[in-house]
Amino acid sequence: MKLKTFGPRDVENKKVLVRVDFNVPFKNGKVTDDARIRAHASTIGKLTDAGAKVALVSHFGRPKGKVVPEMSLGQIVPDVEKAYGRKVRFVGDCVGEKVAAALESLPAGELLLLENSRFYAEEQENDAAFAAKMAKPFDVFVMDAFSAAHRADVTTNGIMSLLPSFAGDVLVREGEMLGAVSENPLKPYVLILGGAKVSDKIDVVGNLLDKATTILIGGGMAYTFLKAQGFPVGKSLCEEERLDFARETLEKAKTKGVKILLPLDSVVAGGLDAAETAVADSASMPEDKMGLDIGPKTEKLFASALEGAKSILWNGPMGVFENKLFASGTIAVGGAVVRSTAAGATSVIGGGDTASAVRQFGFEEKVSYVSTGGGASLEYCEGKKLPGMAPLEVK
Repeated sequence: MKLKTFGPRDVENKKVLVRVDFNVPFKNGKVTDDARIRAHASTIGKLTDAGAKVALVSHFGRPKGKVVPEMSLGQIVPDVEKAYGRKVRFVGDCVGEKVAAALESLPAGELLLLENSRFYAEEQENDAAFAAKMAKPFDVFVMDAFSAAHRADVTTNGIMSLLPSFAGDVLVREGEMLGAVSENPLKPYVLILGGAKVSDKIDVVGNLLDKATTILIGGGMAYTFLKAQGFPVGKSLCEEERLDFARETLEKAKTKGVKILLPLDSVVAGGLDAAETAVADSASMPEDKMGLDIGPKTEKLFASALEGAKSILWNGPMGVFENKLFASGTIAVGGAVVRSTAAGATSVIGGGDTASAVRQFGFEEKVSYVSTGGGASLEYCEGKKLPGMAPLEVK
């Protein structure tokens, strides 16, 4: 997807509002992962280098239209300053006179950080009057929060009709990389799907089934597919209402010549808090156990399927990787993706849990791209038009 981007002349000496994603993990008064903050450094650097006065707007948590002090963006100012190496001035509102006054007095090279946009219910209602109020002090809008691009909010969509608007570097890169593995991918193309539910991936499967060479299915969703083929799944997660979909998908894939590989074995236990685990073949899953990770045979099968791939999209971990007892499958698949990337494949990691796993296990710098958006990357790969990107698309 090609998006409308800005050049120095578009923003020189202009007051620019940038939609960023600072909805970062925050615990005990500290940001525990600043990856989303750092992601916007390139966009902000280009704007300030061109002489723009820059204000940053974001949501933080789920305040549901009310002022919640624990969700104030003022708490993360030190982290933003550290990430960008410049002074950041916080404004205790995101609309109105406070914003206008702070913008007028902003020294060159410094940044404004506005208060949580979701302190106003009008934000997620995409309220036109609220959009006009937010746009008033600004000359230009830059959308750079891909992870919120699937939401039709004022700060992701509504304000674009009121100001000259452009895509920032994060949005552009997401469109390029997700497009490379979902629109016209080089083949062989391997799609890796995991996570808990088939329901979350139905539209991705529907959109990419014609394009994939091989689909690897792990995680909790694999047991719905296994049961659809008549395998016992014990106490494993299984969506009974999706069994027909699983059967139909397997049949369609067979007709189209697309390989779907399911787990040959699983790491099983009595529950998430179990102290002991075992490995069970898919044909002999114990009735009193649940599958919580792919097993060693499946690790080898999936790694072999990734050899020689030219395009890889991975969305969903292979097991409950947060627990080291059930992390081996995700680590093994991650290692195989890294090896394929080194051999020339374009590898894109969906956001959310998959991105967390890739960072946790040290693969982030060894794959082609890690998406900044969970739900947004999923919807993009479903073939949907995202409200935060569609108005910026260049035909």
